[in-house]
Amino acid sequence: MEKRNSFHIFALISVVGWSISYVLTRMALRHFSPYSLGFLRYIIASAVLAAIACAFSISPPARKDWGLIAASGATGFFLYMIALNTGSMTETAATNSIIIATAPIMTTLLGMILYGEKLVSAQWFAIAVEFVGIMILNVRDGNFSVGAGIFWLLLAAFLLSVFNLLQRKLTKTYTGLRVSIYSIFAGTVMLSAFVREAVEEAASADAKYLVYAALLGIFSSALSYVAWSVAIERAPRTSSASNYMFLTPLLAAVMGFVIAGELPDSGTLIGGAVILSGVFLFNRAGRPPQTPANGKTAGG
Repeated sequence: MEKRNSFHIFALISVVGWSISYVLTRMALRHFSPYSLGFLRYIIASAVLAAIACAFSISPPARKDWGLIAASGATGFFLYMIALNTGSMTETAATNSIIIATAPIMTTLLGMILYGEKLVSAQWFAIAVEFVGIMILNVRDGNFSVGAGIFWLLLAAFLLSVFNLLQRKLTKTYTGLRVSIYSIFAGTVMLSAFVREAVEEAASADAKYLVYAALLGIFSSALSYVAWSVAIERAPRTSSASNYMFLTPLLAAVMGFVIAGELPDSGTLIGGAVILSGVFLFNRAGRPPQTPANGKTAGG
């Protein structure tokens, strides 16, 4: 396989890792609290990434960038993990992945507010479509109600969009892999506020819950981010790799059913389809032709 085409396998590894994380998180939360699981997931990921950083002699960031790295760790891993895990306690893996799929649109909206970036008319229409889809997701048993789980997941998507903007700035100086490693380390330090609770819950956990946490840390976090950075680096265009992200909600829904027996209800199926059609339209409408790969990363 030529190097320029080998990005496919790395992108697929990342998307599979991020897709199964929604299922593993739901299963792990049957024992762990959202805070404990966040710490355990990223202390394990940090250990793996520390070994990778040593093996490839990845140097620390410049002191002037520590503030941005801390903000990246807070939004992308500390606060994001708390919001995502809390929302995952009541919503299915399929719903989780669908809501998080709106993060790129939130990123663009924030870019418009902060940097004056422009949206074409088709993108505004796509945003309206997504809003309708989110409304449909909140119809339960024929009644409309904004569930707490949806709120937490929308907050997680917003935090991820802020993280994406911070990454956009940091990747002008560092590679996507280095930014991910630095940010995960920073987020893990913040999540260490829950170390006592995590240790107590881990001590009383059945082995399967520890395995879930380990898989989240090793595969869905450390290895998926490393694979994604390689995919972005080798892809001829950023969009060539990012297109794989459209598989995440489908894979999460299938894995949720096969592994955890979660069957999406009609609201999730219809609302999810509407939201994802909006995401697809938004990305197609705003994609510049032949955009070169630039080393940016995407989270999951």
